[in-house]
Amino acid sequence: MPRRRDGAYYLFHDYDLRAVCDNQREQMNEINTEDVQRLKAALTERAPKTVNNVLTVLSVVLRTAVEWGVIERVPCSIKLLKAPKNEACFHDFEQFERLVEAARSEALAFLVVLLGGEAGLRCGEIMALEWTDVDFAKRQLTVARSEWKGQVTMPKGGRIRYVPMTRRLTDALREARHLRGQRVLCDGAGKPLTQKVIQVLVRRTARRANVKPGIHILRHTFCSHLAMRGAPARAIQELAGHQDLGTTQRYMHLSTAAIDAAIRLLETGTEASLAAVEK
Repeated sequence: MPRRRDGAYYLFHDYDLRAVCDNQREQMNEINTEDVQRLKAALTERAPKTVNNVLTVLSVVLRTAVEWGVIERVPCSIKLLKAPKNEACFHDFEQFERLVEAARSEALAFLVVLLGGEAGLRCGEIMALEWTDVDFAKRQLTVARSEWKGQVTMPKGGRIRYVPMTRRLTDALREARHLRGQRVLCDGAGKPLTQKVIQVLVRRTARRANVKPGIHILRHTFCSHLAMRGAPARAIQELAGHQDLGTTQRYMHLSTAAIDAAIRLLETGTEASLAAVEK
């Protein structure tokens, strides 16, 4: 079976369905809907989105088993929970600039803040970024891999994406160039930074800047600022690597510029019609 090396993969194995099935019914083709309900019950303390990640992994495993001829059909019904769509937390423009300034005194923190807030990289993508992924001539990053608990895989969504670099990020990367290892972010001995170390860097910097801490808030900030500047949803989707445009749409309520531009289209059309009538 293919193994998903993400949070849902590890959580699914923490709550292996066999643990909530009877010992006599551990075969994949004997998993039934009652077993799925027991799995949901075992995860009641988890957020609905997390539970849905687990259920999605189970669904993928069973459907793949059918494709590979391991079982004849998916033996159970798997219904996702209704999860509320919360608005993404992000730093406004002034808060983000405070965070950037607070990070300047710590080179690694400065890179993390810019890679997340001005390039939209996820934590695992920041960790796995290599110097070969940085094209100074084109001022472009290639997001080709991600790391999760020591495992390096493709980025979430399974495809490579290309992100143009801001001048500030380009300059920061030039100043940080080193020969200690392939990874952009590593310690003095060339050892790649772990997720925990990166989280501590962001938390410490956020405390100095007096803003809410969180590595993923940087990515939300990237998407939110693009929307607020009027970037099209499709462009944000491509830059952020969202599989589903619906994910990107969470940010579009911030795009007053795009909304105003849409209304201007109506005015432009009306003015052209009136001009034609007058002729």
